[in-house]
Amino acid sequence: MSKNGPFALAFNALVIAFMLAPLVVVCVVAFTPENTLTLPTTEFSLRWFQAVFAHPDFMQSFWNSLQLGLASATLATLVAVPAGLAITRYDFPGRDFLNGLFLSPLIIPHLVLGVALLRLFALVGGTGSFGFLIFAHALIVTPYTLRLVVAALVGFDRSAEQAALSLGASQATVFKRITLPMILPGVTGGWLLAFINSFDEVTMSIFVTSPSTVTLPVRMYMYATESIDPLMAAVSALMVAITAVAMIVLDRLYGLDRVLVGGHR
Repeated sequence: MSKNGPFALAFNALVIAFMLAPLVVVCVVAFTPENTLTLPTTEFSLRWFQAVFAHPDFMQSFWNSLQLGLASATLATLVAVPAGLAITRYDFPGRDFLNGLFLSPLIIPHLVLGVALLRLFALVGGTGSFGFLIFAHALIVTPYTLRLVVAALVGFDRSAEQAALSLGASQATVFKRITLPMILPGVTGGWLLAFINSFDEVTMSIFVTSPSTVTLPVRMYMYATESIDPLMAAVSALMVAITAVAMIVLDRLYGLDRVLVGGHR
């Protein structure tokens, strides 16, 4: 196998550093004891992290985002698994259209979706409803789950399923005992990506949230327009930490290579 030369390695290192530098700066600024966005030079402080947990609006928005992410990711998974099975295993009229329909939120700007959903919710009387907010988030995160479910099903060896069916097992039993456990890494990875995208969604949420259902990213946006203190840096650092922990847990349970690119350990 040919190895990368020094120039290629240096270029890759610069690209990675360029991508990670903003996150590192924000996380370091979160530990400043000052009242403005400055890098700590003499001492580090947890002052702004304590302020986050003492801020009732931010804590309520965090719980809103957490519940919303869990519900929308679960709903997206419940839709993506049967849709993925239908798309990969059956040939029927409109299959390509169905696949494109499920993936369309990836190419439609969230600003457009937000305006459209706001109008729809106003027509059906769902403005401010947490249930309709879950539906809106499930709509935009389903493609992430569907892509990983489809990737797990492509090239799936169905010999074990056929053997179980020949021995008298029902379709439901085969799915529960054989199919689902074998595609579980893809399903889990899709659920996690859906949760992360729902938790971080801000553009569409601005249009469809109400004062009682404001999510954490929307709260951060509202706060950032009124203040420039390091509180936003602390909240951002916490969100980065939550995402990193989630990815580490997923890697320890299944391996990111299996979940994201279909590799095998």
